[in-house]
Amino acid sequence: MVDGLQYAVLYGLFLSFVAIGPIFFLLLEISITKGFRSALVFDLGAIFADIVFIFFAYYSTSGLIEKIKDDPNLIIFGGLILCAYGVISYIKTSKSFRKIVREHYSVDTRKNLFGLFIKGFFLNFINFGVLAGWIVAIATASKITGDTKYGLFIFISTILITLLVMDISKIMLAKKLKSKMTPRFIFKAKKWVSIIIIVFGIIMIMKGGYARIT
Repeated sequence: MVDGLQYAVLYGLFLSFVAIGPIFFLLLEISITKGFRSALVFDLGAIFADIVFIFFAYYSTSGLIEKIKDDPNLIIFGGLILCAYGVISYIKTSKSFRKIVREHYSVDTRKNLFGLFIKGFFLNFINFGVLAGWIVAIATASKITGDTKYGLFIFISTILITLLVMDISKIMLAKKLKSKMTPRFIFKAKKWVSIIIIVFGIIMIMKGGYARIT
């Protein structure tokens, strides 16, 4: 079981550092612009989406899972959602320099924590690559733990805890950098994050389109 936990930690580290997506960049942005608590709530929303995927992957039939995770239409749909979110975010950021200044100097800024939780959940949930990642995790856990429910629970829980610990470390590091960043820099960074999200969306659309014609 100890060896299994080591694999779980390594898989969690892999997801944290290698499988970088729009959630990663938004997590850093929110930690800089809105603070630790807001970023943590956003991250918990993303992790809740992971938990939903885990339950779906575990309790659904293998045929249904394979069909959904490789369905090009769903991949294209997720890419379109990301592109739409990125475009809207870019437009809103372009008009929000004064708001960024207020947030930077903490001048009576209200934080919608529930909205951040939903945003984290939604942006992670539309990425069906995350579902594929958890299918691999459950398959690996089944082989290592002998497919026992207790072993699977410990293995998956270890991955989630590893992800949370690493995300908290990223939040704290980004928060420390805030004092060295000007509102103008944050303004540009938020716009670049929006562009990166659009790029991820385009990649998903291209991936889904390629899958449809092959």
